[in-house]
Amino acid sequence: MRECVLISGGAGYIGSHTAVELIEAGYDVVIVDNLSNSEIAAVEGVRQITGVDVPFELVNTCDIEALKKVFDKYKFNSVIHFAAYKAVGESMEKPLMYYQNNLTSFMNICQLMVVYNRPNILFSSSATVYGDAEHLPVTEQTERQPATSPYGNTKQMAEDILRDSCRAYPVLHGVALRYFNPVGAHPSALIGELPRGVPNNLLPFVTQTAAGIRECLSVFGNDYDTPDGTCLRDYIDVVDLAKAHVATINRMTQGKMRQDYEIFNVGTGCPVSVLELVTKFEKVNNLKLNYKIVGRRPGDVPAVWADVKLANEELGWKAERTLEETLAAAWKWEKRVRNIKD
Repeated sequence: MRECVLISGGAGYIGSHTAVELIEAGYDVVIVDNLSNSEIAAVEGVRQITGVDVPFELVNTCDIEALKKVFDKYKFNSVIHFAAYKAVGESMEKPLMYYQNNLTSFMNICQLMVVYNRPNILFSSSATVYGDAEHLPVTEQTERQPATSPYGNTKQMAEDILRDSCRAYPVLHGVALRYFNPVGAHPSALIGELPRGVPNNLLPFVTQTAAGIRECLSVFGNDYDTPDGTCLRDYIDVVDLAKAHVATINRMTQGKMRQDYEIFNVGTGCPVSVLELVTKFEKVNNLKLNYKIVGRRPGDVPAVWADVKLANEELGWKAERTLEETLAAAWKWEKRVRNIKD
């Protein structure tokens, strides 16, 4: 009998790519999403890529009664929890909304996993928990810094909830994957990143500028203590990131965890500057971007990238796609969504 994995927030950017990779690795998948910040088209994209009629449940994970019905309907031993609000700026303006949504939804998942005796929880965490780290690259032992936003704080708090729950309830096993900067799209261009409104992340702003939707790309600061003065980040291809989830679920379902709660960094280990990414995008896709250097953006750390040795060794996973492949896939996706012909 095939293992089944429930993906909360599975119609989102990372969730949909993870659904594809899990199915292609031989898992059954159930997608749960309330479509508050995603589109049903992503689920259709997953079905199209895999040829599998993936079950979809329109459910808000904050609604525990609705979530119980999903637990009653499907037999799964593992949950990957993506469902969350994720805009840093919005979280500063609406902290209560973020705490209410992100923590309630996760606690509901944890509670029902205990009640229904389902063991494995994989939590979608973030490199934001490291803040402005003193030593680079950051390892899983790098001390977490106080969160600079309610969004970042919900990631830290959810990690703590998972750690404490795994300690208290023998049935539970938990892993937090700390992502760095997910970018790109599926090579088929059937799923990708489609933010609502003005993008918060760099690459969608780059592709929307190339598509003429945004007039100009702002590069925030060129006076940082980095090789070209712009911020350094660890950009991880979303397909590679999705495969890290598959490797983690394999580890959990095959009983290979060394302790009940584990943490892994998921990145490339290679820092890339903002300006480097912009110029490489231009070169790979043979186009010119309209961009300008503006002042620093509050809350941006100068540099952060991952030490990925633990994930490489313990998960048997490593990032494989090149930045050139990632940037080409991102533009291919943007062109399909906007119906731009070559």
